[in-house]
Amino acid sequence: MKKLLPFFSYALHPIFVPLFGTFFYVLLEERYFTPGQYLILFLQIIIITFLLPIAFFYLLRTFGKIESIMLSDISHRKIPLVLHICLLSVLVQKSITAESFESLHYFFLGGIISAAIAFLFLFAKIKASIHMIGISALTVFIFGLSLKNEMNTVHLVAFFVVLNGLVASSRLTMNAHTYKELTIGFLCGLLPQIGLLAVWL
Repeated sequence: MKKLLPFFSYALHPIFVPLFGTFFYVLLEERYFTPGQYLILFLQIIIITFLLPIAFFYLLRTFGKIESIMLSDISHRKIPLVLHICLLSVLVQKSITAESFESLHYFFLGGIISAAIAFLFLFAKIKASIHMIGISALTVFIFGLSLKNEMNTVHLVAFFVVLNGLVASSRLTMNAHTYKELTIGFLCGLLPQIGLLAVWL
């Protein structure tokens, strides 16, 4: 099992969370979108939250600012977190607006809040688990979509609750975090999303 657990750290890396959130938004939100709207939506998410961060990662690694995509060193986390906040801010202000994609807008807004909290923790030398921020936020978002659209997705939500445990176990197995850092990361992802549910439900 220990050999399998690191898979969850890579498969559920935080860089994939915006894309996963968009996928479940399209899957569970009871709104009709044209094929063109779907295409534009996913292209925006892929370019801004995946391709651009990957490009910046290789740039930062070239200049010796980052060693690994897992960002194990506290000093290596500040620039990626600021970049993440900036890119999500562009999305929620320019394209994924509350008027056009309400639920997804607030999911990304919650992501900005979580990233900002994680960034502030760095100044206290606390390395909140970004993996746990991502998976816990995604779990709440899927639960919220289920409530909003009155869908019975209990099995899907339960599956993601289990994934939270697997991701946490994976990070422990890889010696990437302590229990405290995992708990802080979990709460950083969970609480902003819960707080925003009242706005969009």
